[in-house]
Amino acid sequence: MSATRALLAVFVLSLLPAVAWAQVPTATLTGTVVDDETGEPLPGASVFIATSTRGDVVDTEGRFELRGVPVGAHRLYVSIIGFEPVAVDTLLREPRVYTFNFRLKPTVLELEGEVVVEAERDRRWQRRYERFKRLFIGETPNAMYTEILNPEVLDFENNGGEFRAIASGPLIIENRALGYRIQYFLREFGATPTRTFYDGEPLYEELEPEDEVEAQRWDERRRAAFIGSPRHFLLALLAGQVEEQGFLVFSRPVPAGRMSQTGMAGGSPLAGQERFPMEPQSLIEAGETPQERILGFEGVVEIVYRGETEDESYLGWSQQIGRKPRFQTSQMWQERGPTVLDYKGDLLNPYGVTVSSYWAFERVADDVPKEYRPGR
Repeated sequence: MSATRALLAVFVLSLLPAVAWAQVPTATLTGTVVDDETGEPLPGASVFIATSTRGDVVDTEGRFELRGVPVGAHRLYVSIIGFEPVAVDTLLREPRVYTFNFRLKPTVLELEGEVVVEAERDRRWQRRYERFKRLFIGETPNAMYTEILNPEVLDFENNGGEFRAIASGPLIIENRALGYRIQYFLREFGATPTRTFYDGEPLYEELEPEDEVEAQRWDERRRAAFIGSPRHFLLALLAGQVEEQGFLVFSRPVPAGRMSQTGMAGGSPLAGQERFPMEPQSLIEAGETPQERILGFEGVVEIVYRGETEDESYLGWSQQIGRKPRFQTSQMWQERGPTVLDYKGDLLNPYGVTVSSYWAFERVADDVPKEYRPGR
């Protein structure tokens, strides 16, 4: 870790105590999950807070319970094979019991052709799987230690130049770089030459380290994954410490017709265009309660993180081999309008912001659960 990075990491610890270590109010989520057609319970269904470690399995009577859920913005996700999953974005404003009753509709998943067992041995399927891994897991150093344990649930197709992936069940992912086992409920995945997009919900479980050396390695890598991330930036924005945390913010006006061409592919989609320094606090305004803000802005916002330079693998991914690494630079914009941002750095609409460049380069292999904060 460079001296600059180490100093900024210390600043992070001064930013986060009010969020990470204070006794924040918590709520309890209860309810039922049944078959929409028959009304019968669906035991074994997964109910969890997306991008977190909090989840439950529906019992034989169709009931679930999630305790100790911090108040604020969450996505509650319900899934079981053979039924359409349900996602509910909710804002828990009071520390009380909330009840959610779900009725799931039966569905039939149609795959491209061959049965999955045969597809595993198929050379074309293998090439497509390797492409999917690069686009979904990522190409960072952490991706080298991240594996999909059940690739047989995947099938692929090319449609009009768009590469798509379909999953017949949750992906089981083991991240030995950060120490997590992830159930990833992939709902949609697609890629074009200029854009990669996927929609799904992960549930995290911490792995047991083999020894203290591995535990220390995971702690350091988790901290590195968090520092400079979108969540780190949003927490700094909420605390009014954007520059102190090592971020610089710029606006990049973009003509309306260009926005749809800006994607999560390599490099900066706005390279060569002029940028203007902007006041970070102009990105947010007061929300309905003191614990909420409204994140809303026009055009593209560029964020430069001065705490760390680009990884060498980013230069290859962004097709900029040969130049020296610079400070990590990312862009974000809103395709779905303003959204609520809570005190934990969570967006009520988790897909309310689209990112490109460095933040798009870091994918599943570099994600940590949303409740993670660097320890003291």
